[in-house]
Amino acid sequence: MNSYFSSLHNHTVFCDGRDDVETMCRTAYEKKLHAVGFSAHAPLEKKAGIKTFWNLPEDKKDEYIKTVLEAKSRWEGKLKVLLGFEVDYIKGLRSALDDDIASCNSDYLIGAVHFIVPPNGTELFTIDGSPEELMNGVNKSFGGDINALMHAYYDASIEMIQLGGFNILAHPDIIKKNYRDEKPWNTEAETARQKEVAVAAAKAGITVEVNTGGINRGKINETYPSLTFLRMLRENNVPVIITADAHRAEHINGSYDIAVQTLIQAGYTEHEVLPTLSSLPRSVCKIS
Repeated sequence: MNSYFSSLHNHTVFCDGRDDVETMCRTAYEKKLHAVGFSAHAPLEKKAGIKTFWNLPEDKKDEYIKTVLEAKSRWEGKLKVLLGFEVDYIKGLRSALDDDIASCNSDYLIGAVHFIVPPNGTELFTIDGSPEELMNGVNKSFGGDINALMHAYYDASIEMIQLGGFNILAHPDIIKKNYRDEKPWNTEAETARQKEVAVAAAKAGITVEVNTGGINRGKINETYPSLTFLRMLRENNVPVIITADAHRAEHINGSYDIAVQTLIQAGYTEHEVLPTLSSLPRSVCKIS
């Protein structure tokens, strides 16, 4: 496997990860990664009124930034360490363009859709929790119409891409997490929506991650996005970066071999090691 990789989607004890920043850096160095980035789930409570166990607490944000910046200095010359956030898009409540995110002066931002804002005004819910939580949301907010949920998810994804403000699109088909290969919605309709996402990503000039986190944690048996979705992204010349979405150090480059093989099947000949950032030039690696 080609050994020129980075790992920019990682979570530590500051949000829902198991290991601290230094442990993640040390593991990335031992695995000979080019760069490691930290992408804590951005705080939601103050901005959106949402409190979860997986988002960075508001009162820990400054400590998180300080810790990553200290690691960046400590590892200089040995490993590129980058400061980032994974920012939820929640229509009317949270986006990567919010002032509290911009004021952090991060190296990069990952845009993600985890929450659905129901059109009927009921309470929003997360799409990547338990299957029971998801179906409760579908029944309460969409009258049991799982296809309506699927469309709401891709509507939010496209809205987020068009709004902008972030560098990397996170796990663009994470909605499949609880269903693996047995999706209960119209798959032809989903394919059409994924094509829309690919076109929007191309127009926005963003990078899409090839996320192995679901494989590493035993949730799914393929990358986010799927091979079919990746082929659409390739047809639209959307750049990709391999990420592990690691919540523990041992997964920091987990299943990258599967990601590489999936990219080859999709027709990609290169992947980004670093996307275009204000602090560092874009870095690309050929797939061999």
